[in-house]
Amino acid sequence: MNNTTFDVLVVGELNVDLILNKLNTLPALGKEILAKDMTFALGSSAAIFACNLSTLGAAVTFAGKIGNDFFGHKVLSELSSKGVDTSGIVYSRTAGTGISIAFSHEQERAMITYPGAMEELDIADITDAMLTSARHLHVSSIFLQPALKPDLCRLFARAKELGLTTSLDPQWDPAEQWDIDLPALLPYVDIFLPNIAELCAFTGGTSVSTCLQMISAYANIVAVKHGEAGAYIWDGQLLFHQPSFTQTDIADCIGAGDSFNAGFISQYIRKRSLQQCAEYAALAGAVNTTAPGGTTAFHSLDTFHAIAIQKFNYLPA
Repeated sequence: MNNTTFDVLVVGELNVDLILNKLNTLPALGKEILAKDMTFALGSSAAIFACNLSTLGAAVTFAGKIGNDFFGHKVLSELSSKGVDTSGIVYSRTAGTGISIAFSHEQERAMITYPGAMEELDIADITDAMLTSARHLHVSSIFLQPALKPDLCRLFARAKELGLTTSLDPQWDPAEQWDIDLPALLPYVDIFLPNIAELCAFTGGTSVSTCLQMISAYANIVAVKHGEAGAYIWDGQLLFHQPSFTQTDIADCIGAGDSFNAGFISQYIRKRSLQQCAEYAALAGAVNTTAPGGTTAFHSLDTFHAIAIQKFNYLPA
C-alpha cells in the first residue's frame, strides 16, 4: 500500500441540506412555525465527514452518486473547495440529487430526506482501483443506500483483503428494521462508530456496557457517540469514557457526529492512541456546534484551531 494516493476513501450518500434554525419548537402537523435563520449547504453524513477530514489534513477521495442538476453541481463544488477528490462520483441517469430539510430546535432536530441518486450507488461503482488508491475505507449512512447495503460485507471484506483499514458509521435506519448482519460484518470493520441510540437499536440493549457485551465476540474497536455525555470507546477488552467539550453558545448540532468521526479517523490514520483519537474526536464534534451546518466551523485548519482555543481553551497537537 505504499503507492496509495489518498489517506481515506469515503463511500456514502450525497445531498444538500436546507437547515431551518432558531425555531421556537419543532413542527407539528397542521401548524405553521417560523424559523429565524436558514442555511443552504452541502449535506449528508458522508460528505460532511469527508470535507472536515480533509480540513483536518487528510487526503480524501469520495465514491458516490448524484443527479446531473443544480444540487449535484453544488455538491461537487463544495467537496472540491474543501480539497476532496471527486473523480469517483458518478451521475445518475434517472434520479435527482438528494436533499435533506432539517428543523433544528436547541439541541434537537427533525429531518426529512429525498434520497434521489444516493439510492442507486452499488458495489459495482466502487472499483478495486478506488480501494487501492487509499489506505482507509469509511462508509456512512448505509440505510440510505439500499443498492449498496446487501453487498456491504463483501465491500468491507474486499477492502481488508486489499490491505485497507476500515470504519463504518451506520446512521439511523428510517425503516427501523436494522437489518445488517453485524456478526458477519463487524469482523471486517476496524472502527464501528454508532451513536448510543443506533447501538441500542441494533442490539436491543439498554446501556452502552450491555450493548457492547452483546457484540463483543465479533466487534473490533467501537466508538459510541453520546452527545453531551461524551463518547464511550471500547478496544475489544476495555471500555473508557471520553468527556465532551462543552460551551454555551451552540449554533446547532447538525453534523456534530460526522465531525466526531472525522476527528477520530484523522488521528487513527496517523496511528495515534485510542485516547488521543477519542479526545480529538470530541473536540471536533464540539467545534462543529459553534457554527451552523456541518462544515462551517471547518472553513480551514486555522479556523478549527482558533475555535478550539477561543471556545474550549484547547490547542490541538
